[in-house]
Amino acid sequence: MYTKSNCLIAQSGGPTAVINSSLYGAIMEASRSEKIGKVYGGINGIEGIIKGNIIDIFDIPYERIKQMRFSPAAALGSCRYRLKDYLEDEEEYKKLIEIFKKYNIKYFFYIGGNDSMDAVDKISKYAREIGFEINVIGIPKTIDNDLMFTDHSPGFGSAAKYIATTTLELALDAEVYETKTINVLEVMGRNAGWLTASSALVKERLPHLKQLIYLPEIPFNEERFLEDVNKAYKEYGNVFITVSEGLMDEKGNYIGRKENAYHKDAFGHPQLGGVGDYIEKLVKEKIYKRVKMTRLGVTQRCAMHLASKVDFEEAEMLGREAVKYALCGETGKMISLVRERNYQYTVKTDIVDVDKVCNKEKKVPLNWINEEGNYVTEEFFDYARPLIQGEVKVPMVEGLPYYTNLKYAI
Repeated sequence: MYTKSNCLIAQSGGPTAVINSSLYGAIMEASRSEKIGKVYGGINGIEGIIKGNIIDIFDIPYERIKQMRFSPAAALGSCRYRLKDYLEDEEEYKKLIEIFKKYNIKYFFYIGGNDSMDAVDKISKYAREIGFEINVIGIPKTIDNDLMFTDHSPGFGSAAKYIATTTLELALDAEVYETKTINVLEVMGRNAGWLTASSALVKERLPHLKQLIYLPEIPFNEERFLEDVNKAYKEYGNVFITVSEGLMDEKGNYIGRKENAYHKDAFGHPQLGGVGDYIEKLVKEKIYKRVKMTRLGVTQRCAMHLASKVDFEEAEMLGREAVKYALCGETGKMISLVRERNYQYTVKTDIVDVDKVCNKEKKVPLNWINEEGNYVTEEFFDYARPLIQGEVKVPMVEGLPYYTNLKYAI
């Protein structure tokens, strides 16, 4: 008798505003397939799956599943868990295979960023090595937008929209006083400046605003920075400075490191944050006392109330398309977005070998940064503008967004 195989979906890494839209797309597409019986969810990513924390998605009322896509954070929970190479430690892989066999998993989808794609690569290679039949597909997400071989990553557009909106609001707030203000905005982005550059998207709304934007792609020079700020302050009065949390000096040292405790995660990535304090102090001491510093922190990735509709819809599309590719036999791949044109913006999906993606970073092209190293060129505007378009109608209850998750639904 013919028995259907099942699929397993999990989420990993830092959440985004639209990560659950990808989850919803994968769930819905999998539920339509005649090849798939049950749709399971892994609680807290690979770490939870190894512990056997797995739920049957359709034990959850459909209304809650539908509502979940309008919620921030990872509905199934997340993790930052590093799988060792199976040649180094095979035990965890054996546990995974046992679990896949127990639940009759033929299709595994992992929604995440660079480190999650590393897990996709390792699991698919191990399965191939031992002859275990499973299709493993990575579904991209990251607000940092640093994944290779995809035009952009779901999550970035919404975070960019939030950052630009916050820039607009802070700049307008500074203009209410006759006394001038220098704003400093610290934005996420360890080694790639996509998010920081998004602050520039207020250009058409506030053409008179003098912005200085510093990305990690350009080594930070304190003397040159002070010259930039002093000149801008004397000419414009109000100045808006946006800095990446990952700014480094010419020697590769993170700016402000001495003033902060920097810990590393399981993948060896430093946990950043603090450069804004350093910049605020520097400007106050050297140029002007009225400096207002804002650190957005995790609000950049969880502001569903200001999500981009383009981002929201593309995230769901990638979830659906990932299932289609897996059903066609693809494995060890990441699904990606290919931009077809900027004018009347359109994209299509493709797949790429995941080992080309993991452990690499896509940075802002240097020719998209001005010669002075303190702003972006028109190429960035052309790239980013289409990604922040449209609004998501988030359901509201008693004046607050109606958010939910699936982690505690059963």
